[in-house]
Amino acid sequence: MKQDVREFIAALLPALLLALWTLLLALGLWATLPAADRQPIWALLQERIALVLMAWMLASIALGVLLRRAWLRWGAASARLAEQAQVLVESEVVRELAVPGAAEVQALQRAINALVLQRSALQDDVDARVQAAARDIELERSRLAALMAELTQSVVVCNLDGRILLYNARARLQFRALSDAVAAGAELVGIGRSIYAVFDRELVAHALESVQQRLQRGAANPSAQFVTGTRGGQLLRVQMAPVRDPAAAESVLGFVLMLENITRDFADENARDHMLHQLTETSRASLGNLQAAVELLDDPELDPATRERFQGVVREEVAAMSARIREVAQHTTQAMKTRWPLEDMQGADLVATAARRIGERLGCRSAVDAVAPGLWLKVDSYSLLQALLYLAGRLVEEYRVRLLELRLAERDGRAQLDLVWTGAGLSTETVTGWETDAMRVDGAGSALSVRDVVERHGGAFWFERERVRHANVFRFLLPLAAEGRALENEDLLHGDSRPEFYDFDLFGAHEASAALAERLLAELSYTVFDTETTGLSPREGDRIIQIGATRIVAGKLRRQEVFEQLVDPARDLPAAGIAIHGITPAMVQGQPKIGEVLPAFHAFAQETVLVAHNAAFDMAFLQMEEAASGVRFTQPVLDTLLLSAVIHPQQESHSLEAIAERLGVTILGRHTALGDAMVTAEVFLKMVPLLAAMGITTLAQAREAAQKTYLARVRY
Repeated sequence: MKQDVREFIAALLPALLLALWTLLLALGLWATLPAADRQPIWALLQERIALVLMAWMLASIALGVLLRRAWLRWGAASARLAEQAQVLVESEVVRELAVPGAAEVQALQRAINALVLQRSALQDDVDARVQAAARDIELERSRLAALMAELTQSVVVCNLDGRILLYNARARLQFRALSDAVAAGAELVGIGRSIYAVFDRELVAHALESVQQRLQRGAANPSAQFVTGTRGGQLLRVQMAPVRDPAAAESVLGFVLMLENITRDFADENARDHMLHQLTETSRASLGNLQAAVELLDDPELDPATRERFQGVVREEVAAMSARIREVAQHTTQAMKTRWPLEDMQGADLVATAARRIGERLGCRSAVDAVAPGLWLKVDSYSLLQALLYLAGRLVEEYRVRLLELRLAERDGRAQLDLVWTGAGLSTETVTGWETDAMRVDGAGSALSVRDVVERHGGAFWFERERVRHANVFRFLLPLAAEGRALENEDLLHGDSRPEFYDFDLFGAHEASAALAERLLAELSYTVFDTETTGLSPREGDRIIQIGATRIVAGKLRRQEVFEQLVDPARDLPAAGIAIHGITPAMVQGQPKIGEVLPAFHAFAQETVLVAHNAAFDMAFLQMEEAASGVRFTQPVLDTLLLSAVIHPQQESHSLEAIAERLGVTILGRHTALGDAMVTAEVFLKMVPLLAAMGITTLAQAREAAQKTYLARVRY
């Protein structure tokens, strides 16, 4: 706690008052005594001056201690009570104050606690009324969130400044794939981030201008479309539509982008065009040669040797044309195989659907033998179900099989799907024929075979006998959907049941003309971060082993937009540190070095203000690695430790736990980088209105006030 100057004054005031009183008394006596009496009294005092000074000192100390205790009991306790009461006034924190002090302070504290409870009850009543009135609006928001979550097309909504205010899960996955080549795995999409990190600003502006011109000409549903390449070498087809102002139909608030990655399609089309062009050109030459040879062969006077030579030309050209036609046919067949994209599907759903369709369409019994729980596949469910129905139909029709069983398990990083029956086995020739024949299901034919379906999935297929069970098995090996499930696990870890990927409040946000330092704290975007390290001394060789961060945009904590990465420090981890952060050498082994992680974190934090608790410590570690990583963190930094000293200078502790308790923030995941970043972010959001109540509303004011605190002298 900062030592209050008034406490020193209370301790020293008795000594000053006693000295002044003694001096005035001595001067009064000296002035009233006759001249003859002054000399004996002065001689008497000179002999006892040490005793007088000792008495003055003892009296000063005793009175100073008493007055200091009185100040702490009434004055300092009142100041601490006022600081904590201010938290309750300026925020929604509900907690009982417990400040030690005199009986009068305790009585005032009980009155404040009673008022807080009354306010809480009134606030609960108001909240209940507001929630009841907003139920319909929340229902519409939930419908929108559900719709956006289920869309299979990538959708991003931006305001006129290009700031993202809505995106769906598909867009997040697609942008993440793009960022692997752009920013070492950093997220390119996020609420409040700029779409111009992916697209050229002039290209988007041109498309938006085109949309606005069509809107002004009276077009009902104006849109624009363009194709652009990303810095990662990907090719995107983008369709833009305006977001109109309900109050003014011709006014545009922002724009919607619907994205489609056409890199592979473009390459396939180029290859197909090249093949067709090559076929046309070579066939024209071959036809010319054939025509000339045929005309010469019609000559009855042609000698046998020449006739044989021209017949050879005909055979060679026919063979060459046949080979080219086969190549085009194979390419067309391969294109048919890849017509349907592979989608994520839960294994249990696929097996249950297959069993139901086999029973319904073939009139035999079907059952699910065993399914590994939580197994997700990446499959073309339609063609795979067609293959299962085709094989089951052949078994029922030709071998009178009456019971078919399905089972699913994981095997060597892939999914093993079995179609099982008992009875006669099949010969190798029969299995090969069924595998390569074009499939017919319900009387309808298909251009694909079972082998085509398996090759489309990059899997395997074979027949085997299980002699222990006396059963026969058609076995498929299929890919698992690891990447898709990683997103779902992250959502479950860092979010609610449905991620919040939108904030329509940003429709009204535009780039401020004022400098960043003069912008309001409530308007800024923040990256709140924390680091875990091998020790406390960066200049003595300690290094970062984990970085965790989250974002605050438009005054809201974006729990879905996080950065969390372990780092290999290339040195031993002290046992004392492991006991605190729980990160073991095995956990960091094989993780990327700081030279790879820091550029990704820099990309995540760009165009934001950095926030940390005891930021001087974390920034010292980041700055030590700037030269090796090639990035520099030049954005402003705010420290919740210093801001706490600004808001509550009389409090005894400014640790993260103490601040969180004062502000009513629940601590979860302490001493993990992401957990501490989340707590720091919630604490900072609680601090913004408290700073505003003190007249500190801009970034410059907050930084200036923080630098004036006594804790700002700490260096690492």
